[in-house]
Amino acid sequence: MYSVLIVSGNERAAASVGQLLCEENLTIADTAPDAAQALRKFRETGYDIVIINAPLPDSTGELLARTMLEESSAQVMFIVRSEMEAAIEKSLGSAGAFVVAKPLNRTVFVKGLHFMQAALARTGKVQSENAKLQRKLDEGRIIDRAKGILIKYLSMTEPQAHRYLEKQAMDLRLTKLEVAKNLLSTYDS
Repeated sequence: MYSVLIVSGNERAAASVGQLLCEENLTIADTAPDAAQALRKFRETGYDIVIINAPLPDSTGELLARTMLEESSAQVMFIVRSEMEAAIEKSLGSAGAFVVAKPLNRTVFVKGLHFMQAALARTGKVQSENAKLQRKLDEGRIIDRAKGILIKYLSMTEPQAHRYLEKQAMDLRLTKLEVAKNLLSTYDS
């Protein structure tokens, strides 16, 4: 389930958006009446979806939207007066915000929510793959350091060090990473 922050200086508008979210089986995690409180809550908690009903009492909301998009993988829907939609779309659309005109069209709003949920799912997969690749890189660095130690202290060649780590892993029924970590703890002490 995605966490949603509604940012609106108008309580009635926030309630209407909240109702639409409930109809789409999304629960509101939090609300904020202005940009300052929204940014504080966003940085403390982090949200998957942020819906900003512009303008806000303390700003137009554009800087808030841009900041949230730059600092996280959150999806931002920016609701703005229809006469401002084209200009806001130019500035925030390229940053990744989904811009919707007032009065709010239910169909467009729901399609926007579905689009943002799909984007979150894809982003989640990419982040997961990125973390997996980062772990592999970190493991490779540890194994390379262990090979360096074998080369330095035991005068092995790189292929010999590689073979030694593989053989130790097989003989001890450990992974190469575990063997490398054990070797590092012995020689790095």
